[in-house]
Amino acid sequence: MTVSTHGLRLRNGSHAWRAGVELLSSMRFSISLLTIICIASIIGTVLKQNEPINNYINQFGPFWAQVFASASLTSIYSAWWFMLILAFLVISTSLCVSRNVPKIMRDWGIFKEDIRAQSLKAFGHTAQANLSESPQAAAQRIGQMLAGGGWKVKLQERKNSDTSHQGQSSWMVAAKAGRVNKLGYIAAHSAIVLVCIGGLLDGDLIVKTQMLLNGKTAYSGGGLISDVKPEHRLSPSNPTFRANLLVAEGAQSSTAILNQGTGVLIQDLPFSIELKKFVVEHYSTGMPKLFASDIVIHDKETGVKTHARVEVNHPVNYKGIEIFQSSFDDGGSNVKLKAVPLTAATKPFEVEGVIGNATQLQNGANDKLTLEFAALRVFNIENFGKDGAGGSSTAVDVRKVDLRQSLDSKLGAANKTKTNKELRNVGPSITYKLRDAAGQAKEFHNYMLPVKMGNDENDPSVFLLGIRESTAEAFRYLRIPADDKGSMEGFLQLRAALADPFKRDRAVATYAQKAAGADRPDMARQLAQSASKAMSLFAGSVSSEALVGSAEKPPVVVQPTAAGLQAVADFIEKNVPEAEREKASEVLIRILNGALFELVQLTRSEAGLKPLDLSDKTQSYMMQTVLSLSDASIYPAPMAFMLQDFTQVQASVFQVAKAPGKTVVYTGCAFLILGVFAMLYIRERRVWVWLTPDTTTGISTGTKASMALSTNRKTMDGDHEFAHLTEKLIGTKPDARLNANAS
Repeated sequence: MTVSTHGLRLRNGSHAWRAGVELLSSMRFSISLLTIICIASIIGTVLKQNEPINNYINQFGPFWAQVFASASLTSIYSAWWFMLILAFLVISTSLCVSRNVPKIMRDWGIFKEDIRAQSLKAFGHTAQANLSESPQAAAQRIGQMLAGGGWKVKLQERKNSDTSHQGQSSWMVAAKAGRVNKLGYIAAHSAIVLVCIGGLLDGDLIVKTQMLLNGKTAYSGGGLISDVKPEHRLSPSNPTFRANLLVAEGAQSSTAILNQGTGVLIQDLPFSIELKKFVVEHYSTGMPKLFASDIVIHDKETGVKTHARVEVNHPVNYKGIEIFQSSFDDGGSNVKLKAVPLTAATKPFEVEGVIGNATQLQNGANDKLTLEFAALRVFNIENFGKDGAGGSSTAVDVRKVDLRQSLDSKLGAANKTKTNKELRNVGPSITYKLRDAAGQAKEFHNYMLPVKMGNDENDPSVFLLGIRESTAEAFRYLRIPADDKGSMEGFLQLRAALADPFKRDRAVATYAQKAAGADRPDMARQLAQSASKAMSLFAGSVSSEALVGSAEKPPVVVQPTAAGLQAVADFIEKNVPEAEREKASEVLIRILNGALFELVQLTRSEAGLKPLDLSDKTQSYMMQTVLSLSDASIYPAPMAFMLQDFTQVQASVFQVAKAPGKTVVYTGCAFLILGVFAMLYIRERRVWVWLTPDTTTGISTGTKASMALSTNRKTMDGDHEFAHLTEKLIGTKPDARLNANAS
């Protein structure tokens, strides 16, 4: 039997109706729908699903975010068109199966023993032989041999009207094997139906139906979950859902969240989950190897408490609801921050808060800022190996993506084990946002402890202060060197001294006297004048235009437009001829570095510390200090909040799922495996042996045997099997044309 690819052809009804039914039930239509679903699934895998619209705007821009949302590409598996395609695929494939199954079952028990003897010569595998036994005896022997080999056999006796056969009958031996191949078609196509039905059951179809028929709507407001109205809640008896549940340590919750395009739905559970402890275990490198949650399940109906542990890839099943370890979050840790002033007008202060909350700050008379405590990370594992975050090949920050090493680890020989990774825990970090009165916010990410970035022992450890304008950007880091006590105080004292004109003048005078010597007062005055100009520019207390003047007309002090090395560069560009700029910049930077070194010594003397010695370590420290002072001038906030102390409270994010379609999908997958195996690896074969009396001398002396084999796929195995059967059944070899066809 050949499986038909066309659809049902009705004889009644209009032409449009008959054409629609034929298209819907055709195999080509099912394959087209399956192709569309595969393409949609690829999109759903690449594009993150059910994210807030702001995430898509930050990543793709407002235009494409709107396009994706309009086409429901951000929630493909719950989109109406995806569900419609699944439904049509179920109907189409079911019609294909129902159309062909009766033909398959009819063909299941048919041996085609009525085939004409002359037709056997038309097959690709044929053989003839003369047997010494009678046709009946030969038929019995051949039938038994085939049956012993696993073939289904049927013998047919045909009376001969020819008198030359002296009343002897001819016999047809018909046998077939591999008929399970036909069941493979049924199993494979039934699997598609089952998987699609399971997808419809476990998708958002039932939830969408409740929203359509039961008046359920998505909730887009704020406030407490307990205050959400019933029209935004789903019953605990909801037959299918997949939602997220966040539980902090020591707390319990029984309401999960289903993200929808326009808001959320609240899924009430028949039990509550209490998180006793969130467990994180690490390898010796610092990388985590286990995330687990020790929970207690409180049954609302019986009051029974069930202790369990949820691990990644090891969910807990309770009353048909699977509890998965999805991720983890902060459960409301208490943090204590210290405001580090980066401008002279800001004074240090301390503030306490809870992660997820916010507090008001007063920055000036009318400028109010809102400090939002975003996240606390106790462990930060970074790669400090060669070409990693701490590599010396390039000046990269701690958040660098190690692309080269990532590719190299996936390419090359399988026995390659050498890696350049040096993983290190750099300690806790705090993430916060500063939001102004207009609602504009910048996000900051600061590390609590200094980090040694380079591999040189003279390189100073630095405090990393990250900043970004939006979540679509990577953090950019200000690196502040740690002093000999491992703190930021030395840099802050220098920053404050740089903003003090009196201290700048003292440092400049000391530098000029040491550089020029006591016997060259004129040179000391000129050097002091140049150093004073460089320090003023670097401090941002005067603009580059203000320093241009003469003895008759002193420079007019105007509002500075830049500070740091950028101000020095602007001054050189505007006041020095291009041919002399390189030499002038070298001289001015050397003077600036010398004056800043004396300013450092002055601040250490006032703090009761011994002066810095002249060494390579001091030189590296001063180089980083100059760069940090320059970058601090463009830091977009008057202060940076550093983590002083914290009390961590962990929280687990569970995914709770009730999936009645899971069993249906698993059954479909089993059917698909069996069906594909049956269709690909089991060949349907049919053998006919025509036995007629041999009366060449007028008296029956034996039997003429004609043999043929038919198979649904022409393979070398079929050729070898037919050669074996002909030699075993009729004692000869196949026709020569068989070998020609095979070659």
